[in-house]
Amino acid sequence: MTQHVRDVMTADPVTVEPQTSVTAVARIMRDENIGAVLVTEGDRLRGLVSDRDLVVRAVAEGGDPGQTTVANACSEDLVTVGPDDDLALAVHVMREHSVRRVPVVDEGDHAVGIVAIGDLAIERDPDSALGDISAAEPNR
Repeated sequence: MTQHVRDVMTADPVTVEPQTSVTAVARIMRDENIGAVLVTEGDRLRGLVSDRDLVVRAVAEGGDPGQTTVANACSEDLVTVGPDDDLALAVHVMREHSVRRVPVVDEGDHAVGIVAIGDLAIERDPDSALGDISAAEPNR
């Protein structure tokens, strides 16, 4: 049976507006225990920002995280998949573009989810190290 992205994605992803400060996004990531948020303008997906992006593109540049906006730290050249796409396509996209997270968008380019490499590992190879780690409850 073919599996679809919707079967493993995190639905209702956390989103922020581009003018949100890096500090605010870092707090959201901490409070929600997530490593990435989607950057949207209205209903339009504009980018994705990961915890690593915050460090490399904002903090390491020496700017004030309270004044630097997430628009300056997010990845804007995104690849996406649809919720009805086969999981094999999501794997292919991640491999081809060397990314660990892919936004899931509907036909109107409205963000409806996010699929991460850990989600795929849990589904396809739960006994692997990545599958095991990804399935573990987070420490708080």
